[in-house]
Amino acid sequence: MIEAGHSSHRERTRERPQSSFLTHLKTRDLIGELPIAQLRFSFVRRIALPPLSTTIVILFLFIASAFTAATLAHFTGSDARVAQEIALAVPTLFLAVIYASFRWHHFLLRAAGKATSVAMGFLNFAFLAALFCWPTAWVATGTGLTLDREWLAWTLLGGSQLMALYGLVNGARLHVTKYTIHLHNLPSSWQGQDVVLVSDIHVGVIRGPEFVRRIVARLRELAPKAVFVPGDMFDGAKVDIARTVEPWTDFRPPSGTYFVTGNHDEFGDPTPYLDALTAAGVRVLDNEKIVVDGLQIVGVHDSNSHRSATYRELLERAQIDSSQPSILLLHRPAHLEIAEKAGISLQLSGHTHAGQFPLWTFLVRQIYGRFTYGLNRLDSLQIVTSSGAGSGGPPFRVGTRSEIVVLRLETSDAMAAGPSGALTQKRAQVESSKA
Repeated sequence: MIEAGHSSHRERTRERPQSSFLTHLKTRDLIGELPIAQLRFSFVRRIALPPLSTTIVILFLFIASAFTAATLAHFTGSDARVAQEIALAVPTLFLAVIYASFRWHHFLLRAAGKATSVAMGFLNFAFLAALFCWPTAWVATGTGLTLDREWLAWTLLGGSQLMALYGLVNGARLHVTKYTIHLHNLPSSWQGQDVVLVSDIHVGVIRGPEFVRRIVARLRELAPKAVFVPGDMFDGAKVDIARTVEPWTDFRPPSGTYFVTGNHDEFGDPTPYLDALTAAGVRVLDNEKIVVDGLQIVGVHDSNSHRSATYRELLERAQIDSSQPSILLLHRPAHLEIAEKAGISLQLSGHTHAGQFPLWTFLVRQIYGRFTYGLNRLDSLQIVTSSGAGSGGPPFRVGTRSEIVVLRLETSDAMAAGPSGALTQKRAQVESSKA
């Protein structure tokens, strides 16, 4: 059931038979009557024209930096102009390096990217300290307490930077999280077998091909039956693609490695990534369903899941058999009701990073709720959202972990689980190793 050979991703798409639901799917939601195979990445030119969400994040970075500088200058009596210049220089350099890295690949850009990303991380925690300065001072004033404001500011700032240092160290560790998943009518060849979910590797200016080698080395130790990568293997920056995918070439799980794109993979034309992964033996799922040893494996690229009507039609055309177990790879834990109604048993996602560190942990949870992280369920659909192996932006983690997720597949009792298989059990076992 796994396609053999090392033909390019483009060649496989051309050679796909006309009966393929991908080739025949027409979508009026996008551009006229063009097949979705031609439109897969038609609206992902985010470098030239950032979407509203990216613009909001950029504005927030500058506003937060200015607020931090103004607050600390106010409380400590330091030169406000100098503080503002330093605070605003950090996000400016960070964004300049990020955008330059989309166009050029150079070791100096990687070095600058790491330095500015770390600086942004420390600035984020300084912002938290600045936020706490004001209510603490107001409470002290309201209760009649005498409080040295300069001491307060430096204490909170010092504490925030210690927390940032911890986050930097914690973000460099790669943990293994394990769950047991019960699926109805699971074929005997999958029963008791481990599969791995590894998302959001983010190879770019911060992490390079060596990080992929470390992940693959850990996967060899885990020896899973299959590996699922639901997007963001690449961060969007120019990288040595051949070196990045090379570790996958000699790693062949018995039932394969599967990939769909995430939003970062789609910052530009992802075809070079997909061709290289295909050549390395990774099965790119082009909005399609395949059956491997009786298990339905479905993959939808991130850009094709944004519009509910398009996403719903893709899953309908996949002709998922709800009486048999199925696994869906989708980058974001979104549109869950569509997957559930389509008969999907288990959805594997990433994207959220579980927020990585405060204040982002709070903001991400407002978007994805309880599906931000971990093993959850919506009616008959089970969802596992990974916090990711890599990091988006600053490589810090406080209150979250970088992880590889191991799923032990077991069959469920038909009488108790009902039609799509739905008994779940979490194994409270977390291993960690330096990555």
